[in-house]
Amino acid sequence: MNAPLPDVPEVRVVGLPLLTAGFDLVERLDLAMHLKVHGPLEPLAGEHLAALAEAVALRGRGGAGFPFATKLRAVADAAIRRGARPVVVVNGSEDEPACRKDTVLLNRAPHLVLDGALLAAEALGARTLVVGVTRDSTEASVRSALAERGLGNRRGAHLRARVQRNPVRMVTGESSALVRSADGGPPLPPGRKVRTSDSGVGGAPTLLSNAETFAHLAVAARTGAERYRRTGLRDEPGTVLLTLSGAVARPMVVEVPTGVPLRYVLQLAGAPPLLQGVLTGGYHGMWLDAATAHDAVVSRAALEACGGALGAGAVLPLGVGTCPLGESLRVAHWLAAESAGQCGPCYLGLPAAARGLADVLEGGGPTALEALREVTRAVKRRGACKHPDGSAAFLESAVSAFTDDLAAHVLGTGCGRPVEGVLPLQDETPDAEAPSGRKLAVDWTLCQGHGLCADIVPELIQLGPDGFPSAAEAAVPRYAEARAQRAVRRCPALALRVEEDPAAAPRAQPALPRGRGRRALGSGRP
Repeated sequence: MNAPLPDVPEVRVVGLPLLTAGFDLVERLDLAMHLKVHGPLEPLAGEHLAALAEAVALRGRGGAGFPFATKLRAVADAAIRRGARPVVVVNGSEDEPACRKDTVLLNRAPHLVLDGALLAAEALGARTLVVGVTRDSTEASVRSALAERGLGNRRGAHLRARVQRNPVRMVTGESSALVRSADGGPPLPPGRKVRTSDSGVGGAPTLLSNAETFAHLAVAARTGAERYRRTGLRDEPGTVLLTLSGAVARPMVVEVPTGVPLRYVLQLAGAPPLLQGVLTGGYHGMWLDAATAHDAVVSRAALEACGGALGAGAVLPLGVGTCPLGESLRVAHWLAAESAGQCGPCYLGLPAAARGLADVLEGGGPTALEALREVTRAVKRRGACKHPDGSAAFLESAVSAFTDDLAAHVLGTGCGRPVEGVLPLQDETPDAEAPSGRKLAVDWTLCQGHGLCADIVPELIQLGPDGFPSAAEAAVPRYAEARAQRAVRRCPALALRVEEDPAAAPRAQPALPRGRGRRALGSGRP
């Protein structure tokens, strides 16, 4: 069984590093080392920054691939039209079990990411920066980096910067979920399709992109467009960060120029010479069969042209010793369990799709296969977020890529191979996410509605329309224990207390089927 990936796996580079420069010198680039490796950075005016992003064809690296210059201009236009200060948000909520590239950047090169975010904030005139994270190590690294720059969430500061910690869940990395949590709400998609460039954190125009995107912006601002474009393909210059796992000898994050053959990257991680297929883009990505993967090259356009996806930058090969549809079934059950439970296509449709694939593997025949296809078609483009769409695309891709294996299950007695659990899953609650056995309670006889508690632990306490906490108590996960105690100490009315919660129990994950033989900028200014 493939063990869950560590927060910071091995890091390799093909060619000259852009984002991972200095990784061979130290484990983590603090501000002094960061400036030695990358050099100083001068601010750019808004249109100059947008023109730079356009010149290097910079697109979001979180999955959607939206042009960064377009997003930057949209936020600037909305801010001018409304006369509002925009907000900049770094999405470091990398919660997919097969992805670690953004986590690596925020743990090992946090100042490169902050450079890009602060460049954008300066260009837009933003006065608020939010960095969304979900892991202990990432939170500690970002908080330390902000402290090194003298940045914090202090009232009256030129720029207020804070870290938004959310639980490790697939849906918490969705942009609207991060915005909602930054506003003090639950880290779940709200179900309303509103562009963050129009209305994001606090209702203000918000520039939101993932950590790798901001890091590339910082590199391009230092090198200039002409030099940046010397690396990679002409129409898609620069490098990409990929997370290699699955059937590999050494799970790793690797920085490669666009245009490198995918087979070379797989060999670098120790993938087997004979493959059944390769999952590209992660668990919302697409499968490539072995022949297609052999000829594919690393770029967004090239992968899409051959039926794959760059997506979140995860690449997972499968060897010939495991059932590929059985492996896909394990992921389908996990995706269903990661539902926010807020809409029918996700809450009902994804479990039904997982059961449909299980029926196919159990010998349900053509009827079961057609039922599976009907369910996956039904959930697409109807969800409150993109989770149903990505999950359905993953299942459809699996059925299309492994036609021989599918025929063996539908028309015969199965492929005869076991399910080895090669694709990594987060099948247990991380220690930091487990309940601490305590709860944060509000004494209504004392509470005066100051609201400081909601600023300190927004994921536990949300304020109602009257300005008072909307709930009397909240279970405290381990990662929030220290801040819960700080909220108690900061309450002017002494209306908060942390007490034992005997009803608390670790969150149980749904059981997964076992495989059987036939189943499947702030540069430190004073």
